[in-house]
Amino acid sequence: MKVACYFLVVLCLLGFSLTSISQERPPINVFTPESYGAGSQNWGIAQSKDRSIYVANNMGLLEYNGSKWTLYESPNQTILRSVKVVDSLIYTGSYHDFGFWKRDDYGVLNYTSLANQLGIKFQEDEEFWNIESLDNWILFQSFEHIYIYNKQSKSHSAIRSKTEISKLFKVGDNFYFQNRLNGLYRIENGTDVLVSNDTIVTQNLLVEVFAYSGGLILLTQNNGFYILDDGGLSPWRPKVNEGLQDVSVFSCTQLRDGSFVLGTISHGIIHIDENGEEKYRIAHSNGLSNNTVLSLFEDMDNNLWLGLDNGVNCINMKSPYRIFLDKTGIIGSVYTSLVYQDMLYLGTNQGLFCRPFKGGSDFKFIEGTQGQVWYLGIINNTLFCGHNSGTFSIEGKKATEVANVQGTWLIKPVEGSQDLLLQGNYNGLYVLQNDNGRWQFRNKIAGFNISSRYFEFLSDKDVFVSHEYKGVYKLRLDKDLTKVLSVDKKEIVENKLYSSLIKYDDNILYSSMDGVFKYNSNTKQFEQDSVLSGLISRGGFTSAKLVPDEKSKKLWGFSEDGINYITSSKLSGEKKINKVPFPVNIRKDVKGYENITLVHDEQYLLGSKTGYTILDLNELVENQHEIKINQVALNRVKDMDSTSLVSLKGPPLFDSAENNLQFSYSISEFLKNEQPMYRYKLEGMYDTWSNWTNMGSASFENLPYGDYTFLVEGKVGNNPTSNSAAYAFRIDRPWFLSYTAFVLYGIVFLLFSLFMHNIYKGYYRKQRERLMQKTTRELELKELENKQQLMRFRNERLREDIESKNRELGIATMNLIKKNEFLSSIKQELEGADSSRGVKQVVKIIDRNLNNNDDWNVFQEAFNNADKDFLKKVKSLHPVLTSNDLRLCAYLRLNLSSKEIAPLLNISPRSVEVKRYRLRKKMELPHESSLTDYILEI
Repeated sequence: MKVACYFLVVLCLLGFSLTSISQERPPINVFTPESYGAGSQNWGIAQSKDRSIYVANNMGLLEYNGSKWTLYESPNQTILRSVKVVDSLIYTGSYHDFGFWKRDDYGVLNYTSLANQLGIKFQEDEEFWNIESLDNWILFQSFEHIYIYNKQSKSHSAIRSKTEISKLFKVGDNFYFQNRLNGLYRIENGTDVLVSNDTIVTQNLLVEVFAYSGGLILLTQNNGFYILDDGGLSPWRPKVNEGLQDVSVFSCTQLRDGSFVLGTISHGIIHIDENGEEKYRIAHSNGLSNNTVLSLFEDMDNNLWLGLDNGVNCINMKSPYRIFLDKTGIIGSVYTSLVYQDMLYLGTNQGLFCRPFKGGSDFKFIEGTQGQVWYLGIINNTLFCGHNSGTFSIEGKKATEVANVQGTWLIKPVEGSQDLLLQGNYNGLYVLQNDNGRWQFRNKIAGFNISSRYFEFLSDKDVFVSHEYKGVYKLRLDKDLTKVLSVDKKEIVENKLYSSLIKYDDNILYSSMDGVFKYNSNTKQFEQDSVLSGLISRGGFTSAKLVPDEKSKKLWGFSEDGINYITSSKLSGEKKINKVPFPVNIRKDVKGYENITLVHDEQYLLGSKTGYTILDLNELVENQHEIKINQVALNRVKDMDSTSLVSLKGPPLFDSAENNLQFSYSISEFLKNEQPMYRYKLEGMYDTWSNWTNMGSASFENLPYGDYTFLVEGKVGNNPTSNSAAYAFRIDRPWFLSYTAFVLYGIVFLLFSLFMHNIYKGYYRKQRERLMQKTTRELELKELENKQQLMRFRNERLREDIESKNRELGIATMNLIKKNEFLSSIKQELEGADSSRGVKQVVKIIDRNLNNNDDWNVFQEAFNNADKDFLKKVKSLHPVLTSNDLRLCAYLRLNLSSKEIAPLLNISPRSVEVKRYRLRKKMELPHESSLTDYILEI
């Protein structure tokens, strides 16, 4: 019930918001629940010595190191209501528990419950809303008790109230608390001592108590500030209390400069100076992410942290920037600005607006200027407004039309004439004339109809005009400024987008992506200026527009990561480029239409798409920052999804499988306009620095074995960190590359070499044997081939001998045939001629020669030489054959005809046929078989 009642007011007032007023506020870093990954409500904020921020959140303890948020869930799954950093411990209070968090060697916070150690028995629904410390004492406050814990003796005591303890307050070395019914008490020697029971104290909820000369300042929730001194209670500043009548204050803190910041339930914050004057208010309408401020904390760098009902905000109270945010969209994008006669004028795409430069009143729209404003300038004590609809002169909050010529870009006085002005418009150049103190349109300059957004006088008759796409033109005007006599186009660069043409330090400058070019009157050409070109950032190019400031003699340029300006040394005149860290994604200027105006001292107004920013160069300071490595995580090759942390104090030796590492690092800097940037390198693998990035982690995968050193540097804006963090580690050799493995490899290699030697020895022996066998076979084959060759030679010789024998046999046969035929013919002649005894004797001799067995023997021998064993084969096949039959077979073997055979046998051819017939019978040849063929086939 107490908790429900306590929040009733909060829940009832959440729907109200503060009306936006025209005031500048510091930059605000907005952290949503989605960005820090926890609950929406944030009840307490603290900071450690290493500048990390800790937030008591609905879901647990939030830690922010400037790079990332880490959530440590509440140990008992309840809401953390309070947080306090004492030395190296982070104390927190929650439902039925309080204790501390301590960082281990792995960079992780671990919780220890003091309530459990002390054995404290809590009352129903007891929660701890506040924690304070002094020396060795830590005080934990709930609505029912104040527990006082001694860190040294590990003992505790308790102060119990019969009614609700609304809040514990620390003022110097004293502690106070409010008892809702009895008044304000001070803790002395472990007991409560009544300080005041005034009705203001007993009937109002005290939000905070502050020290004041001779007494105390009490801030109530709904009735403002009071002073408590010897004279009792009295209002502190009636005027500020009047401004707080409709405000319900939930939290408050006193800043180091003595001013107060009030966190309200539905109106955001209210900043009040030490004298009670309200400085400004910031609510959801002009920057906060929520109007209910549950907690406030000023960090070491004077940033104001807000624990909101929905998110966490960080206000850069000491920032050199002050931002006017037009969330309503009424004013629009600011294209030009000017301070004239203590009035601040803004020329926007919605028209011309103004308000007193000093003060927080709203901007007022100047009637008749609805639409795009391009130019504001003071010429001859007259404020001119270049507008889409024409040209106006401005007096206070009144606009008077000067020229009804569409689209006035720029207006400049004509050199040598006090009564003439030259203005550039959408379709060329026009002349304005002062007629009896009243400016009015005179004429258009004929012969040139190109848009003249930028133009500068070279002389009273020569004018340079720059067109963003077409380039630069040099115009020669007649003496009456009525027409263009000649046009000379200057080709300076190819890329003309977002270029500009200005006069600075009596020099005409043309700027583009390629740099800044100065006109040389001797060569009649634009020549690049190496010093001024430093204003144009090629790597982070956004626009080449240059803005000169005549009062401060500065020349401004714009880049992606900031704005640059040139100053000149008063002694040497040497020009120096100064860089202001103001990234384009934060300043949100209109690309190509960037504008910056000196409004007071070293304060400059930069127009943006959503309002403007005031930059105070006097407030730019170079703070020292440190970078630190927060955690080192690794995962093994076989389990890429499982990540384990490495002890930052342990030996940095990893095995070969632990070669995927991630380093987390941070700079505890919380400026919105100067975000920390990092670069790193891994010596032993990547010896060159990486590109600058805002990522606070770096990963390396599949690192080979060896020694490494991870180095990381940082910068905030243009200021490098005072140190570079390092982490040296070693990845051990894999087992297969260890020295033991190499010895084993050597032994295995020797055994393998011996084994291979024996294998090769056996192989070559077998190879030699095979070679010898092959050689032997080849020799045998060669010998066999030789024998075959010799045999072939012999067979050839035998064949030749056989053919010779056959020829001899044929010749002998033919000779026998011829001889027998001759003898037969002689015999016949002799028988027919005479039968005398002498003739008969001759006939007998002839018969004897015809039947001479010697001839047969000679023939048989020759035949056998020619056809060896033929007669034997025939005899073996046909044993019944007689010698005469064999003789006939021999003649048939010689393929002789019956007529040729007859003389050899000394018989008639008819008898030969008879013999053949008988031979067939003996051989038992079939009738259809040829005798000659059969004998030839044997």
